[in-house]
Amino acid sequence: MASALPNTFRRLVATKLTHNFREAVEIINCELKPPTAGQVLIKTKYAGVNASDINFTAGRYKHASKPPILLGFEGVGRVVQVGPGVGDGLKVGQPVAYLADGSFSEYQCLSAGSVFPVPSIRPEFVSLLVSGLTAELALEKVGQPSAGETVLVTGAAGGTGQFAVQLAKLRGCRVLGTCSGEAKARLLTALGCDRPIDYTKEKLDEVLKRECPRGVNVVYEGVGGKMFDTAVDALATHGRLIVIGFIQGYQTDQGMPRSQYLATLPARLLVKSASVRGFFLFNFFSELRPAFDKLVKLLEAGQLRAAVDMGRAAGGSGFQGLEAVPDAVQHLYSKSSLGKIVVDLDPDEAKL
Repeated sequence: MASALPNTFRRLVATKLTHNFREAVEIINCELKPPTAGQVLIKTKYAGVNASDINFTAGRYKHASKPPILLGFEGVGRVVQVGPGVGDGLKVGQPVAYLADGSFSEYQCLSAGSVFPVPSIRPEFVSLLVSGLTAELALEKVGQPSAGETVLVTGAAGGTGQFAVQLAKLRGCRVLGTCSGEAKARLLTALGCDRPIDYTKEKLDEVLKRECPRGVNVVYEGVGGKMFDTAVDALATHGRLIVIGFIQGYQTDQGMPRSQYLATLPARLLVKSASVRGFFLFNFFSELRPAFDKLVKLLEAGQLRAAVDMGRAAGGSGFQGLEAVPDAVQHLYSKSSLGKIVVDLDPDEAKL
């Protein structure tokens, strides 16, 4: 296997700081080096696209503030070379998933302890990484919904929202999910969402006042701006709102959507003994592997569904190769995607 490897490989990096992903990125050639002790070399088949990809190109994270910046942070592929001292756990040909900067790359050399073996190479396993893990751990560790409570998921037909809907249902909750358009509403119904709310046709605040008169116990919120304000107003007594992001502001210079209500937030929470809690996935590093294993088991047992969008809805071959990553990011921000957006970085390789 090692003799068949190329001398160089390609990866996508940000060469300038801007929230305009397409303007920021460039494909570069790199020398392919063998893994050192304790490492494995992975050929990436599928890489996931996330809203935060443009936060990397904008330099909004401390560890990624000076170009060139490695882009992409989740992938699924196969082990093609094993370094000394890895042991029997990982062998050449093993399908694996990983969370690491630089997944928009044809090859990745990573510590053997940082990769997750998976049953096969499928795009669905990419969706369980950043998106699935965010939903699972945000609900379990921060939102803590109980059976019988009402949960509102914003951006519910997106990569992470789809899992928040299903995982809340598995906890015995009543789930409402916001979306835009009939196709997304149909997806939410198929995922078990009790009440899809298409905000292009209905006013969210009116629906919540009418159908949740006692308020919402838990909100899984990643949109920001007016959606955040409406969700805070809808909180029940002792309600918990989880902030997993604020995508509405990512395509701006500030990176943060404007809210006319933030100055009054303490008073709005006080009267309900409610709370707003932040969630950032990598603050729960020790929980990642057991949570991922749980999600894989649920998926394999048919208790969890992973909707994947590879850009084929409009015909054609979809998102293939590093060249397609900017198109995939644009697709995410077009509000027309369904589920998790995944790019096939190696379309000539068959699934394992």
